[in-house]
Amino acid sequence: MQTDDLAIPLAELAILHVDSRLIVIDKPSGLLAVPGRGPDKQDCAIHRLQQHYTDALVVHRLDMATSGLMVFARGAAMQRTLSIAFAQRQVHKRYQALVQGRVDKPVGERFTIDLPLMPDWPNRPRQQIDLLHGKPALTHAWVLSHASDGQTSRMALEPITGRSHQLRVHLLSIGHPICGDALYASAAASWPRLMLHACELSLPPLDLGDGLAIDVMSFSSPAPF
Repeated sequence: MQTDDLAIPLAELAILHVDSRLIVIDKPSGLLAVPGRGPDKQDCAIHRLQQHYTDALVVHRLDMATSGLMVFARGAAMQRTLSIAFAQRQVHKRYQALVQGRVDKPVGERFTIDLPLMPDWPNRPRQQIDLLHGKPALTHAWVLSHASDGQTSRMALEPITGRSHQLRVHLLSIGHPICGDALYASAAASWPRLMLHACELSLPPLDLGDGLAIDVMSFSSPAPF
């Protein structure tokens, strides 16, 4: 991993890696990944990056309330290369979440949530499970630990597809919404934030053309909760 400007603080945005091809940040909860609608929603990760790196371009997104690892391309060619890797599900992503209740699974036992999703149009931006019209959505999950009081469980999550709010709705569907989720969980105000963090990101070997290539690159960020 090249570390030309490792861990530069950039308007409270932690940059974990930057080189001539890509940038990896640790996005805080509460910061938009890309601008929203209205002048009050223009402060976001990509705008902050572009103040220093004018060629930075968006490849994927995290919800505003979700923290953790995001990768940005430098230049249109790298954006295309990374976007193809994401679309072909070659990028490995792992999240940690703190969810309500005791998940009735042994620690470390993997299970799969395979339920299609679509927008809940009258209640946007909420999403919903729709077995007839929804788009395929697949999540691998396992329990990392159970709280001694049985009130919460810490989980690892690997989204195979990348639907909007996928992890949030899939966990709600099994009766264990993410703590602090203002859209899908009860008593969300009891928590300081959405307890969901993108903790691991691995990029596959990438062919950049003209005999240039990138080896596997992996990044990690511990959950701040």
